[in-house]
Amino acid sequence: MLVTNLSDRDRTWVRERTELLFGGHMVVSGEVVHQPAELPGFICCEGSERVGLATFQVDGDSCELVTIDALCQWCGVGSALLEAVEKAAVAAGCTSLWTITTNDNLDALRFFQRRGFVIREVRTDTLRAIRELKPDLPEIGNYGIPLRDEVELSKALDAAGDGWRVV
Repeated sequence: MLVTNLSDRDRTWVRERTELLFGGHMVVSGEVVHQPAELPGFICCEGSERVGLATFQVDGDSCELVTIDALCQWCGVGSALLEAVEKAAVAAGCTSLWTITTNDNLDALRFFQRRGFVIREVRTDTLRAIRELKPDLPEIGNYGIPLRDEVELSKALDAAGDGWRVV
């Protein structure tokens, strides 16, 4: 498995993955609209096959993990991508990393909390407003759970030793 910086030749694939996963070319987190195909990020490859993607946005001393997508679960792809984003965030001078998921995404909530993230905020009923931008967003999400809330998770970062550590 090899994690590399997202390159210009990967942008079309990022756009396709974003449309497949998020129902369009954009991702909305909080009140911010992101175009993942235009963001910095990382690709994870197994041989010549792309098996994962992460995109992020640095803002001052904070880094938002905008998207993370592992095409195979339980293979270490998500962990490798998250580590790459954490290192990039620390190198950019960030002291925190945060992300937003939805209330139905139990797999993501488990993934992030097991890697040191804490739930910072739950914004109830925010998907109603997001549906105005993305009308195809379903009413029912994973595991038959009504899709309605955003869950923000964060993790403190600190440069140390090998370039990063969680504090």
